[in-house]
Amino acid sequence: MSYNMQRKSQLDARELMLLESEVKTYGKNMVVAYVLWYFLGIFGGHRFYMGKIGTAVTQLILSLTGVGMIVTGVWWVVDAFLLHTWVKERNAYVESSIIDQILIQKPITPPSYNY
Repeated sequence: MSYNMQRKSQLDARELMLLESEVKTYGKNMVVAYVLWYFLGIFGGHRFYMGKIGTAVTQLILSLTGVGMIVTGVWWVVDAFLLHTWVKERNAYVESSIIDQILIQKPITPPSYNY
């Protein structure tokens, strides 16, 4: 069982709905990422979306030159295989952060002992 799944089992229905809503708000959307990759990937659009600003700027600058366009074209194809993992990792990180916040605010109840 994954770490986040184990921690999610500690949440009630209201907290799970809150978690899902927050992940949708702050996480990344797979479809948006691939649309950006397809149409603006040669210029680093998908990398800007994923928060990889340094490599996005590098890809953008390389795209403006002839030789760089070849390099960026190969880079664009490689990114097609990496993008899925980036989105999943980002959303897992966001989910973990939100679970942390929910569990911190949850009151601690002492165990009940039946004597």
